[in-house]
Amino acid sequence: MTNDLDTLTTALYARIDDELKASPWLAPWRPVVGITPTLSDAELIRFAVMSALLGYTSERRWLRRVGRDFGRLFPYVPQQSGYNKRVRAAFSLLTSMIRIVARDTSLWSDEVWLADSTPVGCGCSRETAKRSDLAGWTQYGFCASHSRYFWGLRLHLVCTLGGLPVLFALTGAKADERETLRDMLDTAPEVLATHPGQTIIGDKNYFGREFEHGLAERHLKLLRPARKGEAEPAGSHLFKPLRQVVESINQTFKGQLNLERHGGKSPAGVSARVLCRILALTAAIWHNDQTGQPVKRSLTGYDH
Repeated sequence: MTNDLDTLTTALYARIDDELKASPWLAPWRPVVGITPTLSDAELIRFAVMSALLGYTSERRWLRRVGRDFGRLFPYVPQQSGYNKRVRAAFSLLTSMIRIVARDTSLWSDEVWLADSTPVGCGCSRETAKRSDLAGWTQYGFCASHSRYFWGLRLHLVCTLGGLPVLFALTGAKADERETLRDMLDTAPEVLATHPGQTIIGDKNYFGREFEHGLAERHLKLLRPARKGEAEPAGSHLFKPLRQVVESINQTFKGQLNLERHGGKSPAGVSARVLCRILALTAAIWHNDQTGQPVKRSLTGYDH
């Protein structure tokens, strides 16, 4: 197998199609009696992943490109409104496939996880903040890494050292990172059951005796840099290079997958677009792992 866009998305299409045949309840709900979609759910997800990997932030531009260059891969190219509705309706399928594809990689068994969050901006003007359908979910927050305020959400990630997404959540910009991490762990007990004694490395925001005690009760070990007045923990010299790994993973989402240029204008729209980007990265790591590539998180073979 080679690592190019066609091969990756064909392999992903076959994997999703097989999973939907084995577990049809994963597919978006539709009436028993009605018109069967010309574009299958597996083809729809392939469609969306290709868009993310190629860096398209405009659905209309992407659909024009598909009609011109990728018509051989799809029996039908939907209009923008129909495509948008179907991607939003595929929220559960996208979430399920991220976990299913991630489990197929050798990175899934890593014994160390990285926990962090990154801003997902949703607007830059006061009028947008007042009139947007996202108001109430989105908030004003501060990004310490870039020393800037923003209006939007935060993408919370638990990844392996190789950048494979294990757990994720979208919250308001002011959501407590510790509470969000606990919620992510509690909503995925099957993941914890297969990773006993896991080590989680976080930044200084993941602190607190009660928080660390809660992780210990879940059989997890937390490592983080010392806060002011605390003694340096063992292995603290490793935190700085690992911090660069976290920033590199975030930059893959922002620089190559255009996370902050998602273009979503509603909670469902933002969620679907972010999930497409998480699945795109997961699928690329999965394919690189299957084909024996030395750098599992490399997207170079798929962005043109």
